[in-house]
Amino acid sequence: MSGGGFHVHGPHDHELEHAAQGGHGGNESAGGMIAQIAVVTAIIATIGAIFSYMGGATQANAGLYKNNAAIKKTEAANQWNYFQAKSTKQSLAELARDLAPEDKKAGYQAKVERYEKEKNEIKAGAEKLEAEATTWDKSSDDQMHQHHRWAQATTVLQVSIALAAIALLTRKKWLEYGMFALAAVGLVIGAFSLLHI
Repeated sequence: MSGGGFHVHGPHDHELEHAAQGGHGGNESAGGMIAQIAVVTAIIATIGAIFSYMGGATQANAGLYKNNAAIKKTEAANQWNYFQAKSTKQSLAELARDLAPEDKKAGYQAKVERYEKEKNEIKAGAEKLEAEATTWDKSSDDQMHQHHRWAQATTVLQVSIALAAIALLTRKKWLEYGMFALAAVGLVIGAFSLLHI
């Protein structure tokens, strides 16, 4: 095209205009269908990629949280072992107190009381670690549930894309509607995942 109002068509311009208007042979609805499905498929694929990423992220988080829970459980087990050691020492101090002469009983009683105090502190620490482990376990389970939702949504969107390809090949309108329906279902499942449902 020139600036003086003179218009020259290139050899491909005519073909581009036909493609934009629905192709050859007067089948304009097929061209519109192709363009519509192509755009929707690209959007579905983009959303599917985001859902897939979110699914991978939640799965990684679930593993990390489960690892944190295992660490806390190990720390709690160590505290319970320490508690048991103090209990054993307390029992030995009580036995020694009971068998000791009267002038030595007060010393052993002080040890018994010290071990009892230490055990209570250790027990509180172990219970706190167990509660933290339970919290990490629950967080891991929540992330895995969310991961499954993201995976379900991604799968439904992939089936929708496959249906779009079949709709393009067969030019069946009902397959196009099926593609839209599956895409909507995938989006709803993705929304459930986003809302932690």
